[in-house]
Amino acid sequence: MAGKLNLDKLDLQIIQIMMEDAGISYADLGKQLFVSGGTIHVRIKKLQEIGIVKGTKLNVDLKLLGYDITAFVGIFLEKSSLYDQVAEDLKKISEIIRLNYTTGNYSMFLEVVAKDINQLRYVLHDELQKIKGIERTETFISLSESFNRNVMVASLVS
Repeated sequence: MAGKLNLDKLDLQIIQIMMEDAGISYADLGKQLFVSGGTIHVRIKKLQEIGIVKGTKLNVDLKLLGYDITAFVGIFLEKSSLYDQVAEDLKKISEIIRLNYTTGNYSMFLEVVAKDINQLRYVLHDELQKIKGIERTETFISLSESFNRNVMVASLVS
């Protein structure tokens, strides 16, 4: 994939470092990689234009903000052709932070964060069950997250 997009080792190093610390300045990143801050700026701009870099996100500890419940929900659709419409309806529920179209038992698999069990119950009962096309759901509550990481892209180029 890196070859098809004409990415080199520097591009992948930039991506890797910025996935770990998106707040690093271009000047500091340039010093770390032995290039100018201007070179970093040009490379980031190129990565944005080709769609690899899609912005930056602040990594927030949701538990410290009072979101104590993380749950995963498998969704069984009445028909797979309903995926696009159901996905649009699910996008409107702010507690859903991730949605995937999957193979296997579920048509869709999503991640929900909630402040407490009452908010989760509201999402599951009052929100999800009202969406046309959802046949049924299966919910898994996360007891803890052992790790959450990005892929090591810098190792793609030797």
